[in-house]
Parts: sequence; structure tokens; C-alpha cells
Amino acid sequence: MKHFILILFLLISSFSFSQTITGKITSKNGDALLYVNIYLKKTKIGTSSNEEGFYEIQNIPKGNYNLIISSIGYKTKSVKIAIKNNDKLVRNFSLEEDYSLDEIVVSGTLRPVTKSDSPVPVEVYSNTFFKKNPTPSVFESMQNINGVRPQLNCNVCNTGDIHINGLEGPYTFVLIDGMPIVSGLSTVYGLTGIPQALIERVEVVKGPASTLYGSEAVGGIINIITKKPVNSPKLTTDTFASSWGEINTDVGLRYKLSEKTQGLLGVNYFYYQNKIDNNNDNFTDLTLQNRISLFNKINIERKDNKVFTIAGRYVYEDRWGGEMDWERKYRGTDIKYGESIYTNRWETFGTYQLPTTENINFQFSANGHYQDSFYGTDAYDAKQLIAFGQFVYNKQIKEKHDLLLGVAYRYTFYDDNTFATFEDDGITNKASITHLPGFFLQDEITLNKRKKILLGARWDYNSLHGSIFSPRINYKWNSKDNSDIFRASVGNGFRVANIFTEDHAALTGAREVEFEGELAPETSWNANINYVKKINTENSFITLDASVFYTYFDNRILPDYETDSNKIIYANLDGYSVSKGISVNTDFLFTNGLSINAGATLMDVSVTENGIKKRQLLTESFSGVWSISYKLNSNFTVDYTGNLYGPMRLPLLGVNDTRTEYSPWYSIQNIQATKKFANSWEIYGGVKNLLNFTPAANSINSANNPFDIGVDTEQNPELAFDPSYVYASNQGIRAFVGLRYTLF
Repeated sequence: MKHFILILFLLISSFSFSQTITGKITSKNGDALLYVNIYLKKTKIGTSSNEEGFYEIQNIPKGNYNLIISSIGYKTKSVKIAIKNNDKLVRNFSLEEDYSLDEIVVSGTLRPVTKSDSPVPVEVYSNTFFKKNPTPSVFESMQNINGVRPQLNCNVCNTGDIHINGLEGPYTFVLIDGMPIVSGLSTVYGLTGIPQALIERVEVVKGPASTLYGSEAVGGIINIITKKPVNSPKLTTDTFASSWGEINTDVGLRYKLSEKTQGLLGVNYFYYQNKIDNNNDNFTDLTLQNRISLFNKINIERKDNKVFTIAGRYVYEDRWGGEMDWERKYRGTDIKYGESIYTNRWETFGTYQLPTTENINFQFSANGHYQDSFYGTDAYDAKQLIAFGQFVYNKQIKEKHDLLLGVAYRYTFYDDNTFATFEDDGITNKASITHLPGFFLQDEITLNKRKKILLGARWDYNSLHGSIFSPRINYKWNSKDNSDIFRASVGNGFRVANIFTEDHAALTGAREVEFEGELAPETSWNANINYVKKINTENSFITLDASVFYTYFDNRILPDYETDSNKIIYANLDGYSVSKGISVNTDFLFTNGLSINAGATLMDVSVTENGIKKRQLLTESFSGVWSISYKLNSNFTVDYTGNLYGPMRLPLLGVNDTRTEYSPWYSIQNIQATKKFANSWEIYGGVKNLLNFTPAANSINSANNPFDIGVDTEQNPELAFDPSYVYASNQGIRAFVGLRYTLF
């Protein structure tokens, strides 16, 4: 009886002194906001809004509270609430977008910091940015980032790499979730097939980052950050098709293996099998491709919120380009010219935080790349295996010093059927094996609330080339209200080159490849000054971001197309090379739904040898990009994107080559309209390459005689077959339409 009375008393008390608050959270324009945090300050009582924006908090004891409503990208709201009776309290809230949101970045310092607090300038591009101009690959999606240019390296197979501030693709270090994945062979072939449905953001650092990332991070880094399983929708699908016959599908699926183990599965499939020859050179304008990529990421919850995440990716691609009547049976023959590439690639990477009181992470990655290819009659079969691991220790000392220590090791195995892996006798094959242990130290010193200095140094020992030392120093100052930020940096970069894994031109067989002496590691010194200005008005938020950069190279390795028109000669530069310029980015966000992102880079990239200065091949002196979006209402958006490139100096086959020495000014422009239906469905469509720009029809030299039959190319080099004269895609204007579905 006593127990019954006690239970009855508690129930009565519950009904008398507790209450429910419910309502809906929307944006200023009425869109439902999901996963918004709603909680009572200084209590453990709270919840989050569902996929339709609704929330409900139950069993709130009688009293006065501050109700907090917060979500990333929106200004936090605090409302006083009085709980007095048993009635359900209905409170709807509208959140205002926070245009001053300071993203968290990791690429500049190897630890998470806010973008404005980072001593290293880091540019951040969300998946929303890339949706403004949907593409079937990460490679193509880079075309609207200022100072970053996807460069096609072959008119026939359409493989390419990414240039940063005029420096070639091998100087760009591409990572997934901070781990080096795209390198060596995959610099040319591995930038496709990353499921874009799983990409949360892309971080770009321009300038040497060898102090933290080692070899290859000379021109800059591109870090592709994938979504965390816990923050991902249950299902996302994105499919689009173009009038050229391209079909691309992205699928993302969140799943749960146990209470503490969540996963994220992604699939990308790209299909294009439509032969088109609009320039009438009897060669395919766009390479035919059949590609599938599988991605899986698993996150395991551990005690004390210790990190353990592991991911893997597999890519298979079959691509070919060539004469319009080429068939599979002609592969490797001199009957019809074709470039056919089969690629099998696997990757795995992850982070495990050690179960210690100190902050120590073990980061690892490994990948295998297998390639079976023919360039006309020239076979290129290659195998590359790379394993990487590092321990990173982060320690805060007396609030002034933030120390980062790391020990790293990288193993590279490379073998192919070219003379690059022959013994000195020129007959016996010998695979290349490289060991690269390293140690790095970084100290971020807080001088005061407005000044910071970052000191860093790295030592690596290459088993073929010996010790390499890479220091850097960064300085940051910000105004009291953080509206002005000034950064200055000086750093050293290095790169150990492997020509056949980096330069497609060395593989085509169109020219003989020749090495002059043993290639020594390239080294560079870079200086960068960056200034950011933020301006807030009643109706807009404006950001101006300007940088001046200067890079000086020693021992630079450049392909020499000009000394002998029948050869590509690789050697360490007997002189020096300089890349310098100025870059400006602007962001305008208006409360009426209009947003403008525009940027321009003016640069001079030159090579000086024997006292003679020349402009570097395939490098523009000016580039500009823009993205203009207007949201007519909560469900309809129009995006206009584009770029503009200045003339580039191009490789010619001697003085009698009839092709022009410089490319023209050209611009690729796109327009898209997007319509949302509820919170799940989204349809979009538009037109790409509005101006229908394509390179000159004679870009492939002697396209009518790809095997140089009956031609003495020694005496008449200008008559040789040559597909290396390329600066833009031959793909002209086309319409596209797509459909997205999201299940939260």
C-alpha cells in the first residue's frame, strides 16, 4: 500500500510539475530545418528536429529556463521559457543564416582549427558549391576554383591532372580525409570515381606543404573530406544524363552494424559509349568510358570519444579513345589507332586514436594501382603499391604552445614494362622500391589573442636520394573583431619525380623518351602573403581574399619538347624556374537570395636556362572563375558558373608546324536551374559550355596518319602524329538533366 501511494504521488507530481514543448524550426524563407539542436540551458534536457523540422521536449519540470536553438550555418537563438502548468507549449522558431560561419579546417596544420584561426590560408568548398555545376568526376569539378585548373594531357584518352597556380599536376598532392591516396599513377587516372554524394567539403591549400605531407606537396594540396556516417542521411541518390549520352549515378547509404558501429557506403557509376567527332578529324572528341567505384567508411564509437575510422575504395575503369572506326579487336595493332586503358585500383585508409591520456593518432593508408594499356601499338603495363603510416602527437603546453610531432613512413613499389625499370644492361627488369621514413615537428605559438607564429620542420630520408630537409614559418595577425586577417609564410618543398607515373606524354609513343643523367629531387622555396577582409552590412556579407605568391625552383624537372621535335627529354633544369603572381577571391552574399563568388589569378610562370627566360608550356597567364546563384524562393534556384583562361604556350613540332604557338582566350560557361519538392526530391537541369567553345580542329597533328606510315619524322618532324597539343576539352555545348533523392 505504501509503494502504491508513493508511485501515485510521483505520477501526480509528474503531471503537476512537468510539461511538453513542441514546435517547428524553419529558415527565414520557410524551409524546414533538420537536426537542429533544441535544449534547456544548464540542464541535460533537449532534443533535435526531425527531417520535417519538428521537435518535441517532454517531461520538463516546473521552472524558468533559457531555451537554446542552434544549428551549424545559422545564428544561435536563446528564448526565455516559463513552465507553469500542464498544457502543451507550442513554440515555432525561425533561424537566420550566419554568413560569418567559420568553418573547421584540418589541412593547413593537421589538426582541426577554425578557418580564421589557422595560420595557414585554407580555402573551403562545400558540396553545395559543386552542385552548382554537377560533373561526373572530382577532376572536372575543380574547374570553378580560382587558381586551380584541370589540365587535359592527351587529346585521345582525355586523362589529366590538376594544376595549382600554374604548376603541373605532379606538384599537387591529393588526399582523402587527410590521407595520401591519389599519387603516382593515380595522379593521372585516380581523380575520377570518388562518389560525390559522400563528399562533405574540399579543402585547398596553395603553396608548399612538404613540411607536413612530404614529397609531392610542392604546388599545394587538395584534401577531399568525406561525410561522417553519423551526420549523413539514410540514403542519397543523384543521377544525371547529358545530351551527349553521358550517364552518371551517385548513391550514398548510411547503415548500422551495431550500437557503436556505423557505416557509409557509396557507389559511383559513369557510362559513356557514344562516338562523336564534331571537329571531323576522325578521332573521338570525348573518350568512351565505363567506370564503377565503390566506397565504404566505418566509424566505431569508443570509450572517451576516441576516434577509430577506417575506409576503403575500389575503382574499375575501361576507357578508350581513338579513330572513329576503332574496335576492341584492333587493340595493340597498327590497323586502327586507339588508346585503350584498363584500370584496377584499391585504396584503404583510416585513423585510430591510441587509448592513452595523451592525444596520439595513428593514421594509415595503402593503395594498389594496376594498369593494362595500349597507346597505339605501344603497350604500357604497370603496377604500383604504396603503403603509408604515421603517428601524430598533439600537445598543448601552457596555452601558448600547441605542439605537433609526427613520425611517418612511406613505402612505394613500382614496376612496368618500359626501360624505366630496367637494369643497367637494358634487358633485365628491376622493380623500383623506395623507402621514405620521416619526422616532422610543428609548434603553433600564440603570442596574444591577435598574433600567432607557426614554426615547422620536416626531415625525410629517401632510400634513393638521401636526406631531405623542409622547414616553414607562418605568421598570422587578425583585428580585434576578426574582420581583418593578415598572413605571411615562407616554406620549402621537395619532390622525387617518377616520369612514367606522372606524365602521360611519356607513354603515348608519339615521341621517344630520353633522360639526361640521374634525376635529382626537385626543391622549391615559396613565399606567400594573404589578406582577408570581411564586411558586414544590413543586407549583405562580403569577403575579400587576396594573395601574392612567389615560388623559386632548383633542380626542376620539365619535359623538353623543343630541343628535338621527335623526343621528350627529361633532365634537371640547368638554371631555375619561377612561379609568381597575385590571386583575388570575392564572396558576396545578399539577404535577397543572391550570392556571387568570383576570383581571378594573374601569374607569370617562367623557366630560365643558359640565361634565356621562357614562358612555361601549358600555363595560362590569367584565369578567372565565377559562380552566381539566385534563389527565387525556397524551392527554386538558378546557378550561372564559368571560367576564363588566357593564352597558353603549346608544344609544337618545329618551326614548320602549322598549329598556332599560343592557345586563344577561351571561356567555359554553364547555367543550371534547380527545383526542390518537399525535403526529399530535387530536379535540376541546364546547359554546359554555353558558348560551344572547342579547340582548333587540327589539334591532333597528322590525325590522318597516326602510325607515321611513309613519313621521315627525323627530316620532317612537323608531319609526325602528335596528340600532346591540348589545352581544353573537345566536348562542345550540351544539355543535361538530373534527379536527386534524399532520405533522412
